[in-house]
Amino acid sequence: MGTVIDSHFLALTAIVTVGYQFFFFVITVLLKFDKVTDFAGSTNFIILAVLTFVLKASWLFRQVVLTLLVVIWGLRLGLFLLMRILQWGEDRRFDEMRNNLGKLAIFWISQAVWVWTVSLPVTVVNASDRDPSLQGADVIGWIMWVVGISVEATADQQKLLFKNSPENRGKWCNIGLWKYSRHPNYFGELLLWWGIFVASSPVLEGAEWLVILGPIFLTLLVLFVSGIPLLEESADKKFGNVGAYRVYKKTTSPLIPLPPVVYRNLPLWFKATLLFELPFYSRHLPQEEPNWCRTSQEESKDGLKIS
Repeated sequence: MGTVIDSHFLALTAIVTVGYQFFFFVITVLLKFDKVTDFAGSTNFIILAVLTFVLKASWLFRQVVLTLLVVIWGLRLGLFLLMRILQWGEDRRFDEMRNNLGKLAIFWISQAVWVWTVSLPVTVVNASDRDPSLQGADVIGWIMWVVGISVEATADQQKLLFKNSPENRGKWCNIGLWKYSRHPNYFGELLLWWGIFVASSPVLEGAEWLVILGPIFLTLLVLFVSGIPLLEESADKKFGNVGAYRVYKKTTSPLIPLPPVVYRNLPLWFKATLLFELPFYSRHLPQEEPNWCRTSQEESKDGLKIS
């Protein structure tokens, strides 16, 4: 069993990931410095892709391309997040963790699992000796990656510029791609990693198809755990009583970009099942007062004015 695991670099990448994340965990604990958290996650992907590529030393075209795609994504995202946190000065995700070693450890363990699992398609491709000819799946996967990283990078930059503008202080981002999706950056990230899986598929055989757990795990993480749910909760608590925000949320797709005029007219079952407008995304949204209640209040005010 050990030989099988090592032949696919699964044990090696797990050990490297745990060691790398543990190193930054120690820095965070000892120095109370959490500005390198996202940088540690993004660069870990690069390390695994390059390490498995170099150790195998097959230099196959498909391995070169997929490794390069991961390196480009990791560098872009890692540097962007590092510059952003250095500019903003703090990572609010850690407000409740800095003095809680248990919560901090859980976060870093989760990050290690995220990196190792999502990297599976590239890890297995780089460990393979198979080199089938170029197929449609390769091209489709590469196109998905290009579109995905373009959407993610554009959305990140648009939101950063929006947040940095003093006139937008205390507002939610609804410009550019954010007009068509409440989380276009997550859409881009999911699309590019599914693209990497699709591009790796011509190499996969038998149990190797289990690497699909990588993009599935990422999708579940974004939809149900630490991605969209946390940001929806935060936005609802900040802007839930603002009428324009409520309209924005009702007319804007949570993930897949769509024109608001199209999205608002779709049936609720379609939004929930195919566009991921999950009910718990609005559980922290303040409930609107019934029409009869508002009418009653308005009549009371009018009565006071008349008297």
